[in-house]
Amino acid sequence: MDPFSDPAQFDGLLWRRCLAYFIDLCILLGLLLVYKVALVFFTVITFGLATPLLVLLAAAIPVAYHTLTIGGSGSATLGMRLFGLQVRVWDGGKPGYIQALLHTAVFYVTTSFTGGLILLWPLFSNRRRCLHDQLCGTMVVRRLGRM
Repeated sequence: MDPFSDPAQFDGLLWRRCLAYFIDLCILLGLLLVYKVALVFFTVITFGLATPLLVLLAAAIPVAYHTLTIGGSGSATLGMRLFGLQVRVWDGGKPGYIQALLHTAVFYVTTSFTGGLILLWPLFSNRRRCLHDQLCGTMVVRRLGRM
């Protein structure tokens, strides 16, 4: 039996995903602003010696945010939770941290190489799945109750 046979799981999915992503971008912007303040502080304290290493850390913040929230118990980023969405694997279960990391990495690679145009993919996809969802064996659905 298909755990995703209920069409209500896909009602309003596109606009919810867009708004959830906007919320996630705002959260990431806040995290990166806090990071910038910390970067200035640690640059001064270490006389600039730790700056190259700390600059590399900036790339890890969005990856860690998405991986830890999608792979965690809620199976969704904070923006997704706000709009009642969650990420599921094909059998209806929750993704683990490794699959969440893969999902995040494929998302960032595909959007960066296409300038974000790949995010139009769900307009032509069944169940409104993005390319990174399809490549990673995941699906974003509405949280309708206990799954």
